[in-house]
Amino acid sequence: MQIESISIEDYISKIPEERQGVFRKLFDTINNNLPEGFSQNSSYGMIGWGVPLETYPAGYHCTPGTPLPFISIASQKNFIAFYHMGIYAKPELLDWFVEEFPKYSKRKLDMGKSCVRFKKMDDIPFELLAELCKKMTVQDWINCYEANFKK
Repeated sequence: MQIESISIEDYISKIPEERQGVFRKLFDTINNNLPEGFSQNSSYGMIGWGVPLETYPAGYHCTPGTPLPFISIASQKNFIAFYHMGIYAKPELLDWFVEEFPKYSKRKLDMGKSCVRFKKMDDIPFELLAELCKKMTVQDWINCYEANFKK
């Protein structure tokens, strides 16, 4: 489910009211814990953060001329999705996250390759997500991206 928006406030106003507070808290958790250098943006109908073109002029190989994506969040039909490209690209970061998750949540981890799905709004592990956000700098992400994805 893509939500077209012009700002974070616009996006939040378009999601179900019962999710708005939790979504705002998730946005703030990410925004307040990412290392310096990532920039907030909106793409693919989601709210995201990435490496700006001023820092990494090559941009994203799938859509040249756009910032290199790193984290995105979205309100889907049945859950809130948290996408972190670092856990997709760096196995040791994924292993850390999977091991830590049960310490912060009483629910089973529901995830795809880079997407963590939160179906219960009352059990989002904000502290764990804050820690995850701190684990990769802009340069770490660029290096990882170039080693894994860029051809």
